[in-house]
Amino acid sequence: MTKQTSRLPPIDETRAALIEGHGARITPLEPIGAQVSGLDLTARDAPPPEVVAALEYEMALRGFLVFKNETELSPEDFLRASCLFGGRELHSTHGVHPQTPGGNPHIFRLSNDERHGIPDVGPQWHNDGSFLPATFSHSGYHIIRPAENGGGTHFAHQGLAYQALPQDLKERWQRLSSVNSASGVVHPLVHEHPLTGQKCIWLHLGMTGAVLEKLPDRDGFRLLHADELKELCHAYNDILNAGLTDGYAVAFEYSENDCVFIDNLAVAHRASPEAHMPVAQQGLRIMHRSTVKGVQDLAPGFDLPQHVAIDGPNPVGEGVWQGGGVGFRWDDGIRMRN
Repeated sequence: MTKQTSRLPPIDETRAALIEGHGARITPLEPIGAQVSGLDLTARDAPPPEVVAALEYEMALRGFLVFKNETELSPEDFLRASCLFGGRELHSTHGVHPQTPGGNPHIFRLSNDERHGIPDVGPQWHNDGSFLPATFSHSGYHIIRPAENGGGTHFAHQGLAYQALPQDLKERWQRLSSVNSASGVVHPLVHEHPLTGQKCIWLHLGMTGAVLEKLPDRDGFRLLHADELKELCHAYNDILNAGLTDGYAVAFEYSENDCVFIDNLAVAHRASPEAHMPVAQQGLRIMHRSTVKGVQDLAPGFDLPQHVAIDGPNPVGEGVWQGGGVGFRWDDGIRMRN
């Protein structure tokens, strides 16, 4: 794949100086993300608040930060570092695999071997915690064992993806709101990031049960029909996929002991196809994930409620209205587990 030039601004000099004053260094990754070196995540004492704020803001702008760790991190180190950002405390809703260290409920242990972790998670573009009103502010990924033959994570910058949309879709998508198929929580398809103010697109391709459209010429709403919802999901998938060649998404491969923290309101992610391939083909892959409490509700506009009864009768009229843990199947050939 041809290397893409970043569409993001350079690292802010003032924030970089704050970080360097604490003995660490932040450098941009291409085309999105940044790498932090020299910050000891095993330290019990947190960095000064101004350093954390600088890291958090650069993460919001660039989507994610990669921490290169010279010292092996314990599960407790990883979880403590996760709480530096966003809501500053863990919010965990996942299952606990038998091999999870100490049975810690805040570690979501993933693997391509079900004996070592939960398999097949996250094959479609999504944001973590989309079933919650205040979605997780950040997620953390600690690679315990990278697969020998590759198996990383794709990250796509949702603000730059919005900028890449044609004008007619920018206008229409701002009138759309998705309904989570598992919880009935309603989120806007386009939101403004709370730190940067950047407009970002947002749609969970594995757990969407309906999409409401604000009528452009009068009061009221309509539901997207099956063909329209399929078209929307394909368009969303396509615009994020385009970032892999157009400079706003990356197929990131982990090195052992890497810690990656993402701003869950700024980037969508999915497991790379190789991450789910058999151990005999790729080698064993083990990762720990954390999720951080949201800071504020991701509320829809147009006076829509934050919740609707997705398992109840359709209140709007004809269109897709599908409850359940797995959302509307927009492509017969894809895996839907998220």
